[in-house]
Amino acid sequence: MTDRTFVYATYIATTPEKLWRALTSGEFTSKYFFGRRVESDWTEGAEVIYYREQDEVDIQGVVLESKRYELLKFTWKSPDDPTDRTEPTIVTFEIKQMDDTVKLTVIHENLLETDYSDDRNTFMGVNNGWPAIMSNLKSLLETDMTLSAIRV
Repeated sequence: MTDRTFVYATYIATTPEKLWRALTSGEFTSKYFFGRRVESDWTEGAEVIYYREQDEVDIQGVVLESKRYELLKFTWKSPDDPTDRTEPTIVTFEIKQMDDTVKLTVIHENLLETDYSDDRNTFMGVNNGWPAIMSNLKSLLETDMTLSAIRV
């Protein structure tokens, strides 16, 4: 197994305050994170839980670092993760104001590439998941619609 880090940056026409609310509010995450609702008080050491639509725990973690409107870092563990890990993966959201745009960088560390098929492969899942989630978030903040709601 090999440790991997996934990094993805996007630029969103919004404010750091609106982006922070979208990342930390279950009301918002359920709109762009494919029905997943987050709950946490976002203080260091606090629990982070993402729920599926039926209040089923999808992701659990602990806040490692929280700087309002700038940085959010927490552990990330799925109860369905088939890998044999000694450490949880870590997700970091870096928020940087750039004139009238905000740069959002997502860093997902301690990923394992395993011999599992692609649908259970941690790195492949993250590699495909985060861009879709961030695109949905960007669309929601800029147009008030998610990609699934936009008709082309």
